[in-house]
Amino acid sequence: MVVVHRTMFKLMGVVNPAGLGAARFQSMSTQQQDLHSTKLEIELAPKLKVKPAAEGLAFGHHFTDHMLTVSWNSRRGWGRPKIRPFQNFSLHPASKVFHYAQELYEGMKAYRGIDGQVRLFRPSLNMDRMNMTAERSCLPNFDSNQLLECIRKLIVIDLDWVPSSLSSSLYIRPTMIGTEGTLGLGPSAEATLFVILSPVGSYFSAKGIKPVNLLCDPRFVRATPGGCGYTKMGSNYAPTLWVQKAAEAEGCEQVLWVFGEDQQVTEVGAMNIFTLMKTDAGCELVTPPLTSGTVLPGVTRRSILELAMAKPGLTVSERKITLPEILTAQAEGRLLEMFGSGTAAIVSPVGGLKYNGVLHKVPTPQFGLASQFLQQLNDIYYGNIEHPWAVDVLGTNFTEEEADVTSVSLDIKS
Repeated sequence: MVVVHRTMFKLMGVVNPAGLGAARFQSMSTQQQDLHSTKLEIELAPKLKVKPAAEGLAFGHHFTDHMLTVSWNSRRGWGRPKIRPFQNFSLHPASKVFHYAQELYEGMKAYRGIDGQVRLFRPSLNMDRMNMTAERSCLPNFDSNQLLECIRKLIVIDLDWVPSSLSSSLYIRPTMIGTEGTLGLGPSAEATLFVILSPVGSYFSAKGIKPVNLLCDPRFVRATPGGCGYTKMGSNYAPTLWVQKAAEAEGCEQVLWVFGEDQQVTEVGAMNIFTLMKTDAGCELVTPPLTSGTVLPGVTRRSILELAMAKPGLTVSERKITLPEILTAQAEGRLLEMFGSGTAAIVSPVGGLKYNGVLHKVPTPQFGLASQFLQQLNDIYYGNIEHPWAVDVLGTNFTEEEADVTSVSLDIKS
């Protein structure tokens, strides 16, 4: 069984505040069965759905014909992965996920390029993060490449669901939940990993990218050091919904999350945050570091950092940045740009910061860094340029193993 050790945390640039490397979770048992893509079973849907138009797709409202499920328990380990028709679950009312929020999820996308080729974007990073969150959640770990190969074959089966529009994509939602039907507070001895697919349109309306205003209120905290802010658990997001409503009541679209007496900036809404400022030496692009454990190690965040490092004359920093520092730069005319980054929006420019009832305007240059990074990433997603971050779905096998697919005969390119 693959276990996430401190080397993986170091790779992701994340510290493990609770010292979980010394813990002994069920997932560490060497007697359990690993997750194997070679054991994949496939059951095709007898009737296919009518696909929605590619233009105007709302986020997460439509789902493809099939889904992937894999069961796990502490005695056996992983069961056979199954691709089957999209369907509801039947769960015990006492399942741990319902009572103690023992669950996690990931967010990825597949893009149909200008050449018709379907690509994933740096999917191994999502698997690394999913395993990291699984360890922190006391849920089982898995071999990243084995799960990626199962996901790849799911996409191939539902390949026609990947929109042809260059403003749309196929959203991929891997999820794991604790399903043991007992009320005792403790790690679930049973779990289900599942993956569903959803065609989605652009995060922005047809009118294009609209800068967002952020509510900056230090009374509201998303995550603190020692907590789970660096993981992708649903329990990190439900408590933010009420604050989001408070932001909307203030005329803002999102929340800028800060914590501590010095008002350290962490994230914006459900995205990572970047700030561009003038300095004596030129320009500095700053994003909060991962070392505090309060910031999610976003795949888009990491990609923007790597793209930014190639820009001449730009200083790129992962360091602590506070709200007072940003407001001072704004007052002095040194604040050049702010934007959020994430899988859904890719890049979202910030137009204003509302603090103590005052809206402080933030510049949104038409050809600023936000628009440059958005264009660079879109070029990679949709195949305008060849790039190692883009993984060809039909031309890749993540395991290079001969599949032992059962239940049906299906021509899947491997």
